[in-house]
Amino acid sequence: MSILLLILTPSSGMDHVLKVADYYVFTPYVYPSLWPEDWALRQLLSLSLLTNLGAQLLYLLFAAVNFYCVFDHRLMKHPLFIENQVSREIQLSTMSLFWMSFPTVALFFLEIRGHSQLFDDISRSPQGWPGVLFSIAGMLFFTDLCIYWIHRCMHHRSIYKYLHKQHHIFKIPSPFASHAFHPLDGFLQSLPYHIYPFIFPLHKVVYLSLFVFVNIWTISIHDGDFRIPGPLIGFINGAAHHVDHHLFFNYNYGQYFTLWDRLGGSYRHPSVLQGNGPHDLIHKLT
Repeated sequence: MSILLLILTPSSGMDHVLKVADYYVFTPYVYPSLWPEDWALRQLLSLSLLTNLGAQLLYLLFAAVNFYCVFDHRLMKHPLFIENQVSREIQLSTMSLFWMSFPTVALFFLEIRGHSQLFDDISRSPQGWPGVLFSIAGMLFFTDLCIYWIHRCMHHRSIYKYLHKQHHIFKIPSPFASHAFHPLDGFLQSLPYHIYPFIFPLHKVVYLSLFVFVNIWTISIHDGDFRIPGPLIGFINGAAHHVDHHLFFNYNYGQYFTLWDRLGGSYRHPSVLQGNGPHDLIHKLT
């Protein structure tokens, strides 16, 4: 999945991140004193550096923690787990994050220039705290809907081989496959997160938190941990659902929920819960 495919440095707090970086690093040690902090060129250069550094570090950190602490390494014995897969996943992910950063920085720049509806004062929320809470659900469902259709379009035969096929090389993904996309594919699937605050009011802390959350979530649905609490099996699109997307191609396009897959006729009940998942095949082979 995408997700976030998306660039990991949170745009919601980029103005604050930029101010901190300017105060402690850029102004005293990097830029000439004649370059004002609000100069557009300086801001673009700073955003490019912060976005790339933040993206790579957060991806490698969260994916590594998941790989060594959560990922079931028995899956590496599966016949579809390809040679040198982890290193290939990391290589594709890091290159993709680098190229995705360029259009993402342009969106960050618009946000720090005040063109979005991001705010940091609760009094600016039309409904106060209830409005802030409602915006969390609103963003989750908005991005889930958009990503479902973007992801599904990526599987169209006229597009798939040029963009999304790179991600589907990994039939049994590890956490490091979470961001292993063609750069254009990854950016398009991250676009709903950037569009939302230009359409709807959103608190910056909420946006920051959701960016952290979506990156953890994107890694988690690639981690091979197929446990899902019983009542949520048919509602939450977890790793059990997403591995079937990698295996069977035309199912379970969703990011968080199974709702749009059900409405779109692309829902598949996880094979791992039916006794014919990847672990079952490994068990038979060994």
